[in-house]
Amino acid sequence: MTNIFTRMKDSISADLHQLMDQKEQKNPIAALNQYLRQSEQEKEKVRRLVDRQYKLKDEFTSEYHKAQDLADKRLKQASIAEKAGEQQMHEFAMREYEEYQARADRMKASREEAVEQLEMLEQKYEEMKHKLKDMYLRRMELMGRENIAHANHQMNKVMEEVSDKPFSRFAEMERYIEGLEYKVNSAYYKSTFDHKIAKLEKEMQEKEKAN
Repeated sequence: MTNIFTRMKDSISADLHQLMDQKEQKNPIAALNQYLRQSEQEKEKVRRLVDRQYKLKDEFTSEYHKAQDLADKRLKQASIAEKAGEQQMHEFAMREYEEYQARADRMKASREEAVEQLEMLEQKYEEMKHKLKDMYLRRMELMGRENIAHANHQMNKVMEEVSDKPFSRFAEMERYIEGLEYKVNSAYYKSTFDHKIAKLEKEMQEKEKAN
């Protein structure tokens, strides 16, 4: 049990901020993901210990009640045998009583110890869950910082290219838009040309008739 708590203290209670200060320069997200995986494994081990401790507590409780019931039964039988003058039966019942009572006392003590250990395990388990939650939030913060760093790097790269070739991309885009406008306007003019000629011809014919 001591080894488990030592490992918990070493793997979970370490200062997360100090860890990330050492790892961030290389690959902070990968380092934190690895640490989270290890911590999740440790948390799962403790969860299994908590479940096991619950079962042990229930088993100790059950054995205690069984032994205490038998001890009470033998004590009552010893009293009956003594009143009846059955010395041999009385002695047998008392020996049985002492054995069952000793067992009941031992199971009661074991149960109390199991309850204390269970409370300590549950407390450690809750601490681990809180620590893991803090680490997941820390990862979100690091991912946000990483995204900003990438965005700034990309914007700086674009601005450097623009500085090397002043407004080259913007000029190229402007020429493309102008060419596109010319094509659209030409197509529109061609599509309406026949209609306009026909309209002019009709107007001229109407003038001639009027004269």
